[in-house]
Amino acid sequence: MHPSLVCHDLTFGWPSGETVFTQLDAVFPAGLTGLVGRNGVGKSTLLKIFAGELSPTSGRLSVPTSIGYLPQNLVLAEELTVADVLGIGEVVAALRRIDAGAGEPADFETVGDEWDVEARSAAVLTRFGFADVDLDRTIGTLSGGEAVLIALAGLFVAGPDLLIMDEPTNNLDVAARERLFEAVASWRGTAIMVSHDRALLELVDSIAELREGSLRFFGGNFSAYTEALAIEQEAAARGVRSAEAEVRRQRRDLIEAQTKLDRRQRFARSQSDNLPKIVANAKRNQAEGSAAKLRGGHEADLAEARQRLEAAEERVRDDDVIRIELDSTLVPPGRDVLILDDVVLRHGVRVSAHLRGPERIGLLGPNGAGKTTLIDTVRGAIQPRSGSVDLRVPHRLLPQRLQVLDDDLTVLAGVSKLAPGADDNTLRAQLARFLLDADMIARPAGSLSGGERFRASLAALLLSEPPPQLLILDEPTNNLDLDSVRQLTAALCAYRGALLVASHDQPFLEDIGLTGQLELGAP
Repeated sequence: MHPSLVCHDLTFGWPSGETVFTQLDAVFPAGLTGLVGRNGVGKSTLLKIFAGELSPTSGRLSVPTSIGYLPQNLVLAEELTVADVLGIGEVVAALRRIDAGAGEPADFETVGDEWDVEARSAAVLTRFGFADVDLDRTIGTLSGGEAVLIALAGLFVAGPDLLIMDEPTNNLDVAARERLFEAVASWRGTAIMVSHDRALLELVDSIAELREGSLRFFGGNFSAYTEALAIEQEAAARGVRSAEAEVRRQRRDLIEAQTKLDRRQRFARSQSDNLPKIVANAKRNQAEGSAAKLRGGHEADLAEARQRLEAAEERVRDDDVIRIELDSTLVPPGRDVLILDDVVLRHGVRVSAHLRGPERIGLLGPNGAGKTTLIDTVRGAIQPRSGSVDLRVPHRLLPQRLQVLDDDLTVLAGVSKLAPGADDNTLRAQLARFLLDADMIARPAGSLSGGERFRASLAALLLSEPPPQLLILDEPTNNLDLDSVRQLTAALCAYRGALLVASHDQPFLEDIGLTGQLELGAP
């Protein structure tokens, strides 16, 4: 396969002076490539450079002639029509004037060779689940997820040499995600996508990992990538153990050599009393030189062993996992947690459910079915039209945008506000288990990166008083990188209470051990 995109010595820094990456070299192959890495490492920035929305500070970039770009936070003007978003608005308007007998020469020029554009667009729209959509329909009448799919359909209609997508599955429901997966799997060109969606990453031909300012490529899909990393890290761990053993051996050899030298020098001093002074001094100098040479050799071997250990340790990743014990959140089996008795939500959806501890329930349904409305109703933020909500245990909500801590307060102060009975030393120890060190918890919450804010928000909820015995999560994996999803999964596996989780991320739901599901339909 010929390379589709080449970076040489690519450097990018913000006007504030913050450097994102330096002298990046990479060759992206043809086919589908998934770009992964931690939040804040520069994935979206790199895609914007590829798409021409940002210019590198220095270096060279070779890209295909035509590029289609789907940004992460797609904002479309509500007055745009479907035809406009597909990029065929002017052609469709010209065709209609020609069909009505009012065509001008400029209209024929606009149409060019695109006489079948409506039929081709209809075929693409059908693939994305819009078989009967009117090209004149405005985007403002569609849901956010539908607008994303229409925009992606437009890129398929255009057929660029390179398709770039940044978190395309964000805010898509299960049905929309399935349509996206089918479309991506059918793409025959080159595509680069940033995604935390493991199911989508299973469709790619290669994985590009952006880590510590460098790009590294792995052949195969996400499963192949994780398997390769696991094998690599196992070998790295063996290398560390071997290097540690070598350091211990060299240290032991140095101690033994030093002991022998000390013994030999004591013996030499006892014998020198019977020798002439000049002879004794010569022997002493010779012995000290030999001792220094021998000691220096052992010290050099120990220094080399330590260097090999440092190199081996660098190959072991420091992607820490949250490890916590949350016995205080335990809900005994069978205890009533939440009872929804014939509840009618404000938009007409009817729900009945009985959640007992420590059950883990997935809240499912298409966009617009009322999942967030149900969550707000359970919490008492809004009232149902009818029916009763009986919430019998302390609860906490992890919202999509992580609005848990006050931006102006330090992390420690914000968590302390939710857990007033805990002293600062106890909280510091607990926060460290959430991978929040002393420097991090002394900073204002508003200054944290995405991954740091996620961990701080999760810690604040789980350490709050009274301990939450029902944790409610609303699309928790949206905008989280794969490491953060892994950390969230580890924390939820340690959580002892009941869970109510609204999510379209099926692998995540499976990993946290769902015991049931509540599916909302249309009113």
